Formats: sequence, structure tokens, C-alpha cells
Amino acid sequence: MPALVLIPARMASQRLPGKPLADICGKPMIVHVMERAAAAAIGPVHVATDSAEIAAAVTAAGGSAVLTRPDHPSGSDRIDEALGRLDAAGNVDVVVNVQGDLPTVDPAIIRAAYALMSDPAVDLGTLCTEIVREEERDNPNVVKLIGTEVEPGRMRALYFTRATAPWGPGPLYHHIGLYAWRRDALSRFVGLPPSPLETREKLEQLRALEAGMRIDAARVDTVPLGVDTPADLERARALLSAGR
Repeated sequence: MPALVLIPARMASQRLPGKPLADICGKPMIVHVMERAAAAAIGPVHVATDSAEIAAAVTAAGGSAVLTRPDHPSGSDRIDEALGRLDAAGNVDVVVNVQGDLPTVDPAIIRAAYALMSDPAVDLGTLCTEIVREEERDNPNVVKLIGTEVEPGRMRALYFTRATAPWGPGPLYHHIGLYAWRRDALSRFVGLPPSPLETREKLEQLRALEAGMRIDAARVDTVPLGVDTPADLERARALLSAGR
């Protein structure tokens, strides 16, 4: 499966402006993400950005950046434009979207999302992990994946929600927002308007489910640290300085 890894990045974060260029152990955060994505060894890695500053930091570190329009409503729209620019001939079958604020992401979980695409029935691969901290069960910022296990370590997603679900005894699963898209599914997705459940839950992936796309999730052991606040940034610095 010919693949690209695309990392959407923009400067206009509300809670941490300019975060892709935040210094972590002597490197911009976006460079840490780029290097970990490259270590997954599933295909060429490119940063998709609307910022000349981010592009310059990426190229200075030996990476590849593609400039995209500044008005995209989501990272999915940004990577769709970047894919068209990088592979106009349509040779790439799968594009893996790694968020640009995951400086400690394990390359193995990037590979796990990509591996799901070996099943031609799957339109979109993602990740989940079992919730073990009690306070996360009722936290609306911890998105839950509701699904059914189709084989050990792999689930077919039936729904995503900020609520505590499903009801009753049994595990709950935290959805991890790292995606492997089949190319035609991504193209179809960005051409659709926001769906009713997507708008209600504020969860973009529900648009794909409401459109009848199949989403499978690989179950992994850890949730990568997403850097959204100054406190998250300090935690990332501590983890990477410790060699993690």
C-alpha cells in the first residue's frame, strides 16, 4: 500500500499560539513529531502548513513541508489539499494523518493505524486504548469509542461520544485521534458537509460514520501526549529530556 504521512500544523492555536515552533529540548515541537513519524517507516513524511515559519523550521531540520491555504476548517481538509499537491497522479493509496502536537508519539502506534488498511473493507483506521483512570470515564474531553471487537486487538467503531458509554459493566475505550485514510474516503469526507451528530458532539469522525464509512481501531497501550496548554508543553519537555 503506497502511503504518505502528513502532519497538519498551524500557528493559530487558541490556547498555545505558535505551538508547532515551541522549543522542546532544543528542537521545535513539529520537528519532534516529524522525526517520530519518519521512524514509523511507512512512507515519506511531509508537514502540511499555512505558515512560512513552520515550513522554514521543517526544511531547516531536513524535512519536507508543503504550503496550503490558510482557510481550511480542519486538519483533514489541509491534508487533502497537501495530498493533491504532492501526488497529483494518484499513486498513493493511503495517507496517515499524525497531529502536529504529539511530540512523544510512539512510531509503533502510527504503524498500528496504518496496518489496519491492509483490509480493503476499512475506509479509515484509527486507535483506541482502554480507560484505566476512573476520572476519565466521565470526562467529556476524553472521547469514547464504542465498538465491537472483530479480532484480538482490533475493533470496528460503531460510534464516538463525549458521554460515558456504553452503559453497563465492561471496559470503556479512549479514542486516540490519529488516522489512516484510504485516499478515496478522504476525498469523499472533505466534500461532505458537517453531519448532524458531528455538529452535536463536536467530533469530526462522526461525519464518516454517518456517511456509511467503516472505521476500525487498533487497540494500543498508551495515549500519546497532546500539547494544548503551557502545562502540557512542560510535561512534554520533561518526558523528552528523560529520553521518552
